[in-house]
Amino acid sequence: MSTLKVDTIQNSSGENLVFENKNLLINGGMSIFQRNTTQASITATGYYTADRWRLATNLGTFTQSQSTDVPSAQGFGYSLKMDCTTADGSPSSNKFLILQQKIEGQDLQKILKGTSSAKKLTLSFWVKSNKTGTYVIEIDHETAGRSISKSYTISSSDTWEKKEITFDGDTSSTIANDNAIGLSILWWLGGGSNFTSGSLGTSWASTTDANRAVGQLNLADSTSNEWYITGCQLEVGSKATDFEFENYQTTINKCYRYFEKVDCRLFMVMRDSGGGTGAGYSNLYFRQSKRDTPTTTITTGLVNVNRPDFARITTNVSVGAGGVDQFPNADHHIQADAELG
Repeated sequence: MSTLKVDTIQNSSGENLVFENKNLLINGGMSIFQRNTTQASITATGYYTADRWRLATNLGTFTQSQSTDVPSAQGFGYSLKMDCTTADGSPSSNKFLILQQKIEGQDLQKILKGTSSAKKLTLSFWVKSNKTGTYVIEIDHETAGRSISKSYTISSSDTWEKKEITFDGDTSSTIANDNAIGLSILWWLGGGSNFTSGSLGTSWASTTDANRAVGQLNLADSTSNEWYITGCQLEVGSKATDFEFENYQTTINKCYRYFEKVDCRLFMVMRDSGGGTGAGYSNLYFRQSKRDTPTTTITTGLVNVNRPDFARITTNVSVGAGGVDQFPNADHHIQADAELG
């Protein structure tokens, strides 16, 4: 019996195929919802439900939620749903509605942006809406002021459709090799004339707002409008490959780098020589070190030491005289947020 050793497999375009850790997006299968499974009355930008997915908006009012409506027999358990609850059929020029994910620069070095060997990127995803027509995807290198946009069409109402969009590599403007924003991937869902009045910028160029979302329909024009997405994958190369399914623990560990929600009972420690009330403390070590020093919030007590790997929680406590006393404090709800943007 002979053994065949394969170092590299290439597609028909001569590009190397990657079979593991190929997806540059995190939680593309919409499996992790640490913050909430539903958030109503959204009118402003923020992270609301599915981890790593940011809604940038000042257009209409929406409910964002976890949905079990998914494409049939594709292996997905959940999708992210956008539901318009207050319409804006005539948005002013500065309005926008965008679902986006931001990617760290150090995770994008392999695309060779800013070099003569810049790699193409292919985005694939499943999408469904009752609102058929033209939608726009944009890749934004915001720190360099450069972007590229492509359109896609939802053809059939209330039907899951898979989309595959390839973007050329950009030979200008390298991405900093650090933990800050490298690229942002934007799914436009609506925009005013400031973003739609020019010509769609389908090649990498200096960002011109008027060219970013030309042709984009307005998902906020009716309270009947709904939009679903899942199976989002961004990979190097000119061809989309099958979605990379990770085990749950792998995906949530990636999410913990940016956000962690903990419901727990901390044990406070107090050193006291005469009894009475003083400041007790407990160290909370995060499951994963954060991308940067997080903003850590807690329902009771005070965060007085905050690092990427742990937070120290203090609160006033009463203990007996002498020595070191340890005792359980009240339940706490703690959030550590180190998201990008």
